[in-house]
Amino acid sequence: MRPPAPKPRLIGYARVSTEDQAHDAQLDELRAAGCEVIHQEHGSGASRARPVLARLIRDIKPGEVLVVVRLDRLARSVSHLLEVIETLEAKRAHFRSLHDPIDTSTPQGMFSLQVLGAVAQLERSLIAERTKAGIAAAKARGRLPGNPGMRERRPEAIRKIALAREKVYIDQLVATSDQWMPTVRRMRPHHPWEDVVHALKAAGQSWTVDRLRRAVGKMVSQHMADPALLKPASRKGPQHRLMNLVAGIAMADPTLSLREIAAQLERMHERTPRGGRQWSASSVKKQLDLARKHGLAPPPL
Repeated sequence: MRPPAPKPRLIGYARVSTEDQAHDAQLDELRAAGCEVIHQEHGSGASRARPVLARLIRDIKPGEVLVVVRLDRLARSVSHLLEVIETLEAKRAHFRSLHDPIDTSTPQGMFSLQVLGAVAQLERSLIAERTKAGIAAAKARGRLPGNPGMRERRPEAIRKIALAREKVYIDQLVATSDQWMPTVRRMRPHHPWEDVVHALKAAGQSWTVDRLRRAVGKMVSQHMADPALLKPASRKGPQHRLMNLVAGIAMADPTLSLREIAAQLERMHERTPRGGRQWSASSVKKQLDLARKHGLAPPPL
């Protein structure tokens, strides 16, 4: 007779909107449900910029279950909820709401999730249709579409639009941070920004030094990243730079073979330590061994 499968580890998340609200009721329910660890956060449900939730999703392990008391404690909209669950699924983790029929580890819960997805799609279609109808009606009455305050360049309208765009930008950074921030945290400030960008490009991501520096600066300003990431990198010789670059590429995508890293370096037009244009697997290995000796790269798997 087979032994029963081990129960998945439950990770609780409790959120209240203001500092004077307490988590007590949520904590009691999450503990009663069997949550081993409970993360607590104060933050508006209208904002996705929640550092505690971002760290929880970043660190959750395969097989673990993120648990909330109700859906509104996690997401501000159906689309936001689906986005969080898709991220968890990509990490082979699950999601459960105690007061809603959502448990992505069960067929019934996945069915409920599919229904929510259909509702979200319908909601987007209805909003688009209402927007088109509103624009057509405004034009028929001789009104111009858009924000009249922006057309007249009113300072308060410009400031409001700028804040809205800033919020969208921060939400996008938070939503994608698990794709690029781990590489930044591993390499900064020991490596120059150029090398971090090279490592991210080697992993298939498109960044420039200015965009990456601005993104990290914004994460720091939101208290979602260590300010030390922005410190200037110390000047290193060309040999040290190559070692850092190879280590950064290897850490950004641990599945790459030595030959694949060599091919990446050639596409980046990086010269070998002796000035050659062609990299061999052994040359890459030497740089990785040096990086490991200096504690800049993990040991081989």
